[in-house]
Amino acid sequence: MAENLLEVNNLTTSFKIGGTYFAAVDDVSLTIKPNEVLALVGESGSGKSATAFSIMGLHTKARIEGEVNFLGKDLTKFGPNQFNKIRGGEIAMIFQDPMTALNPLMRIKAQIVETLTIHGKKSKNENEKYAVELLERVGIARAEQVAEAYPHELSGGMRQRVVIAIAIANRPKLLIADEPTTALDVTIQAQILDLIRELQEDLGSGVLLITHDLGVVAEMADRVAVMYAGEIVELAPVREIFKNPKHPYTRSLLTSIPSEEQMGGKLHVIQGVVPALHKLDRTICRFSPRIPWIDASEHEENPELREVEEGHWVRCTCYKNFYLKETNAEDLAELENQELERDAVGGNEDEQ
Repeated sequence: MAENLLEVNNLTTSFKIGGTYFAAVDDVSLTIKPNEVLALVGESGSGKSATAFSIMGLHTKARIEGEVNFLGKDLTKFGPNQFNKIRGGEIAMIFQDPMTALNPLMRIKAQIVETLTIHGKKSKNENEKYAVELLERVGIARAEQVAEAYPHELSGGMRQRVVIAIAIANRPKLLIADEPTTALDVTIQAQILDLIRELQEDLGSGVLLITHDLGVVAEMADRVAVMYAGEIVELAPVREIFKNPKHPYTRSLLTSIPSEEQMGGKLHVIQGVVPALHKLDRTICRFSPRIPWIDASEHEENPELREVEEGHWVRCTCYKNFYLKETNAEDLAELENQELERDAVGGNEDEQ
């Protein structure tokens, strides 16, 4: 069995709110092997992007605890210069908004050449030629013409292809894709996902795929880590997650997906919202306030992630007797009130 490319052990990332640190990523552990896609799934505010940015060393004002071992080296011990040597090289990231990921004042070719120059030893002419080849590789027609364009002159789909070209330029061993298709229409989404999968298989890279779209997960992932309120609540092979989901949050997410059987009927709605960092009760099952019809005795205090079947890990015993409850008008009104209250205090902080 292949050695782990990435091993995250007890990662905790805390942000200061009103003079006190609160964990947005709370004791997270995960592994990724070469040529494996691990999907990190959850609602906005669950801590997915905060986890990715912690791995990449991009949280300058956060307090980071735990280990992030990449090829046997703990990245949490790296200084800025050490990180700069591997970011964009051995580890690369595809950001969710290509317009903000690209420099609006630089031509496309110059941006690709920049990352090649930082991490490579080829001449400028060689890098410029390779930049055009990369654009062709990610499916951009008239690559030489596009290479001379500025980001605003390209469509959203083309900009995302450029971001992918930059990410794979130095053949990374680990690729982190943070909601890579969020801003794209459905047709372009499928093309981008196919492209990422094709390139990942060609390079043999490990991929951390961050998304809230379970359709993307089904198509792309080998394993899935479901995240809620800063914690991983379920971890299993992708087939197990869809065929045999256990944690109430995972089951609620899957039930919320529209299906043909529900045509003309009511969609399932998860009650409540992801709690704000400073309002989170960290001594209980964090999902329990959103399933109040489940008796408190079914939940554990300080629940831990346990292996309930081979390769299938679940947090809290509440999954054993959980059942879904149909949402009524009163529930929806309460949900709307909770969202308004959260907006009034500035929303959830853990997607910093």
